[in-house]
Amino acid sequence: MKKIIALTLLSGFVVTTSCVSNKKYAELESQYNDTRSALAKTQVEKEEIEAKYAKIEERVANYNAKIQSLTNSNNSKLQQFENVVLSNDDKEKMKAALKNVDQDELAQARTLEDSMNLIVSYNLKKNLDSSLVAEGEEDEISIDIDETVVMITISDKLLFKSGSYRVNPDANSLLERLANVINSEPALEVMVEGHTDAQTVKKGSYIKDNWDLSVERSTAVIRVLQDDYGVAPEKLIAAGRSSFHPLTENETKEGRATNRRTRIVILPNLDKFLALLSAN
Repeated sequence: MKKIIALTLLSGFVVTTSCVSNKKYAELESQYNDTRSALAKTQVEKEEIEAKYAKIEERVANYNAKIQSLTNSNNSKLQQFENVVLSNDDKEKMKAALKNVDQDELAQARTLEDSMNLIVSYNLKKNLDSSLVAEGEEDEISIDIDETVVMITISDKLLFKSGSYRVNPDANSLLERLANVINSEPALEVMVEGHTDAQTVKKGSYIKDNWDLSVERSTAVIRVLQDDYGVAPEKLIAAGRSSFHPLTENETKEGRATNRRTRIVILPNLDKFLALLSAN
């Protein structure tokens, strides 16, 4: 009897213990599922927040791009002053460049074109020093600066043999130095003028007349500057003046020698100057 009672009690304990374990397991499983669900929900919310943040960043970037575009557009907005079109950026660059020029000369500038001429002239004079005229050439070369136009006069004795338009090789050093000056300042145009004396060309000569000779000499110098020393051809202008712009009378040998000359006229190109400002 005692054995039966003991077995009954043991069976009841096992059943009771089993019921408690199943209940606890079910409870833990429910908590686990809830946690997984909460985690999944949190992950979804995180992804949604990240997507919203990315859109906000994109909108901010677009706004910044629009602001920059409007700023650039405003800075480059063209304005017309005295028939010269300038942007705000160009005006600021001009102000910076004008700080370098002679302030007394700047005070006399009356127009915007005067101011631009001063800048180009300053840049040119920086490179047009005594090194252009080598020792022994002092009597053959003269340099005159009239406001912003530079005129370099070279005697034919240095450049050509009598009656010829072939450039004397002895002049190559001078023309190279001249090309360096021209190449140093992009906003320039260079006119090469040929001048002759009043003596007529001999009949039967391969040169037709003094017009022909003056132009041939001008283009001969231009070809050397372009082909040998890299001066851009679009900066060069050929001109022949024949004998009609003498410096002195043609009655003496000395006078005729003075009138036979090549003049290099260096001219500021304001359109190119403005283009250079905009490109910087």
